[in-house]
Amino acid sequence: MVFSSGVFMILFLPALLILYYVFARSRAAKNITLLITSLIFYAWGEPVFVFIMIVSIFINWYLALRMSLSSHRKAFMTAAITLDVLLLFVFKYASFISSNMAMLTGNDSLRVNIALPIGISFFTFQMMSYVFDVYYAKTQAQKNPFYVALYISFFPQLIAGPIVRYNQIESEIETRNENFDDFSEGVRRFIYGLGKKVLLANFMAQIADNIFGYIINPSVLMSWLGALAYTLQIYFDFSGYSDMAIGLGLMFGFHFEENFNYPYIASSVTDFWHRWHISLSRWFRDYVYIPMGGNRVKNSRRLWNIFIVWLLTGIWHGANWTFILWGLIYFVFLVIEKETKIIAFMKGFSHVYTMLIVILAWVIFRCESVNDGVKYIASMFGLTGNAFYDSGFIEYVRNTWLVMIFALAGVFPIVRIIRRNSWIESLWLVIVFMISFAEVISASYNPFTYFNF
Repeated sequence: MVFSSGVFMILFLPALLILYYVFARSRAAKNITLLITSLIFYAWGEPVFVFIMIVSIFINWYLALRMSLSSHRKAFMTAAITLDVLLLFVFKYASFISSNMAMLTGNDSLRVNIALPIGISFFTFQMMSYVFDVYYAKTQAQKNPFYVALYISFFPQLIAGPIVRYNQIESEIETRNENFDDFSEGVRRFIYGLGKKVLLANFMAQIADNIFGYIINPSVLMSWLGALAYTLQIYFDFSGYSDMAIGLGLMFGFHFEENFNYPYIASSVTDFWHRWHISLSRWFRDYVYIPMGGNRVKNSRRLWNIFIVWLLTGIWHGANWTFILWGLIYFVFLVIEKETKIIAFMKGFSHVYTMLIVILAWVIFRCESVNDGVKYIASMFGLTGNAFYDSGFIEYVRNTWLVMIFALAGVFPIVRIIRRNSWIESLWLVIVFMISFAEVISASYNPFTYFNF
């Protein structure tokens, strides 16, 4: 089930709001309502894997609790993290590794195909963060397993983040205060996210899919149009989902941290990663980079730590060499920025440089193979014997220019300007919701890119 679907908006969310605010009177009843409906939400698309998630949650809860009561803390922590990594390995990477082994040995019988549970990277990282925080005494082990189960399975952030730390919402699980201001702000955030997703991301996705998937040796301008469309698609897709998740959390009294801060206005690659998928960057910083020594080690070891973080960041996103290369591209440019004065040297061109790197990296990220990505980038610079432009590009521009303008405007903090006038924003929200809802009801093309991660 996805937020931008008729089933969610017409049936699931209204029914949950009625159950939660009308029939569930006590805090325990409200939490049980959220837990059960969250499991139903996940089981709607993953009827088998929901049981794997439930078992994993209770094992992590038990090991974290034992860890807090034992003198063998490290052993219990290691057991829990090993379980979580093994879960990721089996379901997310075993097929990839077996395919590469089969290709190297010529033995096709080595291939295995294991279905990928939706959102496994997100909820597994949340389980790991809970275990780490108990181990490092950043939070106390929770004696009530259902509190931990609600923290992991809470449907707004379950399948595509933000990655929430337990200590960020621990008090709200037990004693949150639902109020009209939070609820109305939640509705506002949900509508903005819905509009990003169904009006912008889905439109850009169709352009990107057509150019990347069906046009052989596109012209230079067509290649850039496809790359730009995917750059906009993945931003509005993921940030739109995060907006909806944050908004839904607020409707039920939970406050999640922001996951995006207008990353496409960044003035450096470093700045970009301070703004993009903030919860993931902080996870790797706190649970990988700092425990490895962070900046407190000699320079060669520090560079090694950065390399490991970005290798793991690429691997986290998916089982494909394209994701690994994508992560290592950012490793290279982040190191260059840290070790040189390149940004100061560029001065007014730093934003252009940043977006060039981001767009080219997204091409690698989007393509099925590294070879496809290299060929596509070559076509962007006219290195494949392709024309500079063609009639197809002109037709695309003629049919998409208006939505493209809205999408390009949407990467800037224009919403902050709109919010200065309440009646303009109210009217804008009504218009966005009505058009978005009509699109949800009528459209069948509704992919969520980050569900694959």
